Amino acid sequence: MAEDNHPPADSTTNAASAFAFSSTTTAATIPESQDAALQRKHAAMVERLNNLHHSRISQKPTSDLTSNAESIQSFLARFSESKLSIESNLARISHTTSSDPDSLKSELQNVSVSISTVEKLVAESSYYLPSYEVRTCLKTISDLKLSLDDATSHVIPKKKFSFRNKKKPSADPSPSPAQNSIVNESEKPTLGIEIVGLSGVFQSSQGFRGKENEVLVKEFDREGEIGEFSVSNLKGCEVRLKGCLRALFVNKLRGCRAYVGPVFGSVLIEDVEECVFVLASHQIRIHNAKSCDFYLRVRSRPIIEDSSEVRFAPYCLKYAGIEKDLGEANLSEETGNWANVDDFRWLRAVQSPNWSVLPENERIEMVDISNRNENGG
Repeated sequence: MAEDNHPPADSTTNAASAFAFSSTTTAATIPESQDAALQRKHAAMVERLNNLHHSRISQKPTSDLTSNAESIQSFLARFSESKLSIESNLARISHTTSSDPDSLKSELQNVSVSISTVEKLVAESSYYLPSYEVRTCLKTISDLKLSLDDATSHVIPKKKFSFRNKKKPSADPSPSPAQNSIVNESEKPTLGIEIVGLSGVFQSSQGFRGKENEVLVKEFDREGEIGEFSVSNLKGCEVRLKGCLRALFVNKLRGCRAYVGPVFGSVLIEDVEECVFVLASHQIRIHNAKSCDFYLRVRSRPIIEDSSEVRFAPYCLKYAGIEKDLGEANLSEETGNWANVDDFRWLRAVQSPNWSVLPENERIEMVDISNRNENGG
């Protein structure tokens, strides 16, 4: 009977084993619970960081958009004010009773200059303006030019169609230009005023005009006033401009090469064909260009309009002192914008077919224009 009071040996062993298993299970459960808590805490932290990151990303474009919207509103206000001022002056001139041609000429010239200034403002601001606003402003400018033309015709009546009597023959057998002349009624009285917007700038600013197959060199005096320069009506010429200038206007070039130092303001190019341009500027606007290569360093995105077969590559000009000039013009750094071209006539999401990046094997090498003598201007 005594044997019944002692549990079997295997029972004790089983109890110890059960205790050991229970301890092991408890010990294993505690780390697993801690790991799960740490993982949840880590996931929450990562989520907070991601939310903060996305919040910062979303705030940055909003700030940029706000700044851009403010610039657009500022431009539109300035443009509207200038438009109203020009229209007011044209209305006053149209109803003038003055018969002083010098006074009329002065007033009409002032209006023409105002229109040119507004057109330049649009060109210089076009890199951040929506394409719709640019088209609207250019249409307004075109209407203002027509209004100026009408006002000129109104206050300065056209000459009537008439035959002039022949003069008696004089001792000089050569006829006078006034003899037998016919004045056409459609002849427009201009009083020497350019009523064509930027054409007035081309005519009034210093520059090279009406040359063919020449090398034209100009070095701008660093000590003198940095002004505007125009290059127009050239054929087969090579233009080399050293030093800094405020603005450059290019018009009607055929088969030319233009190597230009840094421009503080803008470069406006109109009606060029089969040309090569090497330019550094803050803003570059190209209109009606065909089969041209542009080597650029530019602070904003270049703009093309009504252009085709134009190619772009980085700036490649050298002359003594160019690094100093680029620094003064805030153009020392290469921005890469030469390859970020905006085509205002191509509004689709895909690449415009009107421009391309110039292949490296077709690019010209660094152009050194140091050793050239000045050729007028």
